[in-house]
Amino acid sequence: MDFNVMNVVFDLAVILLATKFFGLLTRHYGMPQVVGMVVAGLLIGPAIVSQLPLGIDGIIAPTEAEMDALHAFAQVGACLVLFSSGLETNLTELKKSGLKATLVACGGVAVPLLLGTGGALLFMGGFSAAADVHVLYNALFVGCILTATSVGITVETLRELKKLQTPVGTVILSAAIIDDVLGILVLSVVTNLKSGGSIWTTVGRTVGFFAFAVGFGLLFRALFRWLGKTRPHRRRTSILALGVCFLFAYYAEEYFGVAAITGAYMAGIMLSGLEDTSFVDRKVVVSGYMIFTPIFFAYIGISADFSQFRLSDLWFCLAFVLLGIAGKILGCAGVGRACKMPRKEAATVGCGMIARGEVALAVYAAGSSLIYTNTDGKLLGIDPLAATIFLILTSSVLCPILLNACFGKKKKKKKA
Repeated sequence: MDFNVMNVVFDLAVILLATKFFGLLTRHYGMPQVVGMVVAGLLIGPAIVSQLPLGIDGIIAPTEAEMDALHAFAQVGACLVLFSSGLETNLTELKKSGLKATLVACGGVAVPLLLGTGGALLFMGGFSAAADVHVLYNALFVGCILTATSVGITVETLRELKKLQTPVGTVILSAAIIDDVLGILVLSVVTNLKSGGSIWTTVGRTVGFFAFAVGFGLLFRALFRWLGKTRPHRRRTSILALGVCFLFAYYAEEYFGVAAITGAYMAGIMLSGLEDTSFVDRKVVVSGYMIFTPIFFAYIGISADFSQFRLSDLWFCLAFVLLGIAGKILGCAGVGRACKMPRKEAATVGCGMIARGEVALAVYAAGSSLIYTNTDGKLLGIDPLAATIFLILTSSVLCPILLNACFGKKKKKKKA
């Protein structure tokens, strides 16, 4: 295969410059930077440029071997994104909200998963098409993407409204964290089943991975607690943490058939809440932000193929967004009401769970092999990339608006 290291270096330069520019542009207009990074990938790659009468395949046109190199960078970026999310998980808050948040999260996963899967099947020939396992896995993949919740967007919104430490804010935050764990777990199970494993084998391997993660995680946690007390804020601690992240990601996928991002996420959770966790997280964020994370999001856009985009795909995008937003509100608010939460609080929880961001894109990247194609690589099923980007944009704007409306401003009583 044709591989030129200098071509890869040039591609990296273009990716970093483009993602920074479009990331700042989208942030300026109140949207997540990750959206700008994906858009940058779409604009510099072949997805859009190759469809225009310019005579070029894209601003960058990597060969298959060079795409493999970019894919390796992107995989590292995905692991760093989920590892950082795990490090930022507040285990104390999880314990506080307990059963209520767990049930809300289950509703926030189950309802969008069912709605997304059912909606995708309707666009792929109806429910009878599920008899074809390829179609079924493609539809389940669409549902899996809808299960993700953006913890970052939700936290920033609650913090701005000064509601992060309220009982409702705690439930939303805790449920969003549990939601992502469950969503990534569902994706791992679906991916494992598609590769040929039975349901019991898949469940056994998944349980085995979590036993492995907790067992070794506790050992590493003890080591990092000791390092935090005896040698605080040392760069070696961050290097060791990254090593643990990549080890968990490797063993998750290679030995247990669980998505690598699940391993990275579990590594972060096992090292969260320690003396040096925030220090390690800052180093991880810097490492990712400088190179790997922009490449991960840009790679999604660069590898996109819109050559077979049809009018029905536009309708699917609209349905995907509606089902994604409705699924979270109905699933989370419905369970909240079942847990005897007041109607307004239940609605607030549902609205606080609709935001999607980097985790949805990480789920898309991890499960893209589930997209239904034939032996020649022709798309036969649904590629939900465009719909996922559309959902992130829409939900990121709607989430703060709906939360602000739900919390509202208390009217001051007039003095007599």
